[in-house]
Amino acid sequence: MDSIDAAELALSLPEVDPSRPSIARIYDFWLGGSQNFEADREAGRRAAEALPSLPAWAKANRVFLRHIVGELVTTYGVRQFLDLGSGVPTVGNVHEVAQAVDPAATVVYIDMDPVAIAHARALLAGNATAHAALADLREPQVVLDHPVVRDNIDWSKPVAVLMFAVLHFIADDEQAAQIVRAFMEPCAPGSYLAISHGGYDHNALEAQQQAAQNYVQRTGVPFTARSAEQIAPWLKGLEIEPPGLVNVDVWLPSLREGGNPVPPSLGVLARKPISAGDEKRGV
Repeated sequence: MDSIDAAELALSLPEVDPSRPSIARIYDFWLGGSQNFEADREAGRRAAEALPSLPAWAKANRVFLRHIVGELVTTYGVRQFLDLGSGVPTVGNVHEVAQAVDPAATVVYIDMDPVAIAHARALLAGNATAHAALADLREPQVVLDHPVVRDNIDWSKPVAVLMFAVLHFIADDEQAAQIVRAFMEPCAPGSYLAISHGGYDHNALEAQQQAAQNYVQRTGVPFTARSAEQIAPWLKGLEIEPPGLVNVDVWLPSLREGGNPVPPSLGVLARKPISAGDEKRGV
């Protein structure tokens, strides 16, 4: 997709201010994408000046996303994906990975950034089983009641709920836990939850804090690093798949090739348990 023209896009999307940085478009900038404005690039550069590992963190997170989606569709047989806080579409996104295995796999992208959703809809034009909706994951019931979600996700069958690089923008631990529970509640047994989350950079804590301060000043969105111990309670009642709630380079040792340190990013895949009664019914 060609680089966007800020003025043209602002006219076509109401309530979009190209001078205000967006977390979705900053992430796209770190990934080397072109779907961002100068304000996003400036905010991304400033954050990366304080913590140079940020672009590498974004890329490692994207590799982890593709790995998890690939495992879900090939090993676990999942054919429905709800991607929350999906951001700007990039190469190797969820629908591309899942539909490379099964063209009928259903993917619904949710993001609160109208620019991200506009690009997603343009990218998905003509794709009958991949969709995008403008909504805020901090309002789970609004998301679940959205016609795009309601019409395309079959909650009687397993669903993969994806929350990649998004819950660290929820500052309150209990609110984050409530969000996770709300989205897993309607899921059928045998559904999966996949999370990636920024961790503490113990080698550069002061720089990480400075980067977080720069980020909130420019975007108005807080960034909250967490440990595995802080995230684990969100997963209560779910079965954790190996290797567990660990740094993404434990999931993917190839990320450490070349001797480059992998910025701290925790990853986990968890399953909603299947009871004996569910198994008898063929769930």
